[in-house]
Amino acid sequence: MMVSIALLLLGALAAVVAPRLLSRADWREREPVVALWVWQCVVAAVLLSFALSMVFSAAAAWASVRGHVFVGAPAGVVRAYALGAHRPWAAMLAIVLASGGLWTAAMLTREIHTSRERRRQRRRELLVRSPVLPGEEPGEEPLVVLEGDKPDAWWLPGAAPRLVITTGALRRLKGRGLDAVLAHEQGHARARHDWLRHCSCALANGFPQVPVFAAFRDEIHRLVELAADDSASRRYGHRAIALALVELNEERGVFVPGHGTDTELPQRVDRLLSPVPRLAPARRLRLTAAAALVPAVPLLVALVPGLRALG
Repeated sequence: MMVSIALLLLGALAAVVAPRLLSRADWREREPVVALWVWQCVVAAVLLSFALSMVFSAAAAWASVRGHVFVGAPAGVVRAYALGAHRPWAAMLAIVLASGGLWTAAMLTREIHTSRERRRQRRRELLVRSPVLPGEEPGEEPLVVLEGDKPDAWWLPGAAPRLVITTGALRRLKGRGLDAVLAHEQGHARARHDWLRHCSCALANGFPQVPVFAAFRDEIHRLVELAADDSASRRYGHRAIALALVELNEERGVFVPGHGTDTELPQRVDRLLSPVPRLAPARRLRLTAAAALVPAVPLLVALVPGLRALG
């Protein structure tokens, strides 16, 4: 039972402390891809802590579960976990954590279903605004141009992903600016940023009071845009993608001081126009490796009693 409590406290501590520590990191905007990886590892560690706590609680509460968890383990290993004590509390904890897991799965299922319905609706609207001409096959072209004065461009994911751009955007964007916008949207598609958004939204909507999940959602939405900006700027330059962002969003008033509610776009443009050097490859490697070890911490906590008994 003590292992279950330790894992539960570890997950709760990480859920509260991790967002504060990551918010102080000064390298996130310089290395958004690394920051995305770190966030995923932290959230995985929190979820793994709760999942392992549920498993050991269930093993302490019910002998049938214990037999499956410790199948083939020596008797000394089973005794090391002291699973016979506090069975009513262990059962209650296991049920609460299992309910949280089911709720998480339900939220993720709802998020994916809502996203698919929204995507189908946009595809239907797209078919109305850009009907299939004689001799064309529906969904054949990966690039769709829509008539519209509003400059806009977006990536429509799915089984047949398509890049949609309006004629207003084509009139404003020329040469490298248009190429940079296309590269930006393709960067989202290659990295499957839509799945990251789905998972972060499902966790944040399912558990709005958990700080790490709310921060995960907010940071994911910001970091995926920075990562796509970097992907485009490496091919076409920082200035090209910065000017393209201004051209596409100028009419929305986001760049007028005191008028725009979206503060992320001006910050993205400033970041592109005043680029900061990337971290050294050795430091990027160290951060990536250190983040990969974070989910191993709850595993180590779970295995320590058994390893001591074997040793």
